[in-house]
Amino acid sequence: MIEPILALQTAIRSALVGNSAVTALVPADHIRAGSTRPDKLPCIMMSDGNTTLHGHDYTAQRTAWVYLDLHIWTLDDGQDAAKEIAGAVTAALDKPMTIDGGDCDHFRVTASRFPRDPTPGYGHGVLSVEALIRWII
Repeated sequence: MIEPILALQTAIRSALVGNSAVTALVPADHIRAGSTRPDKLPCIMMSDGNTTLHGHDYTAQRTAWVYLDLHIWTLDDGQDAAKEIAGAVTAALDKPMTIDGGDCDHFRVTASRFPRDPTPGYGHGVLSVEALIRWII
């Protein structure tokens, strides 16, 4: 299995790109990992995230909690557009998550926030997600 954050980012991107309600609002090539305000808008960017490892059992099974944020950016459409995209993303992720090389025993969107950007015209939303991932090494 690849690193748990990368596995979760890949699974989330696949779920979003495969959802027509999301791609009607955000082009598939604007859904990606990253850490800065994007140049192509609207956009969904997954943060670098963090992992809390929970060790292993006698069969070489590993578990980890993974936490990351999805940043939603819009331009000239304001906060309402960011909220509309957030709603579509939340609905698209409201199902079991499939992780390549492992299992996702728990996944959910845990919070949404819509901070004002200091630059007029930008809309910004943040969805926080958590997942419990299990894999064999």
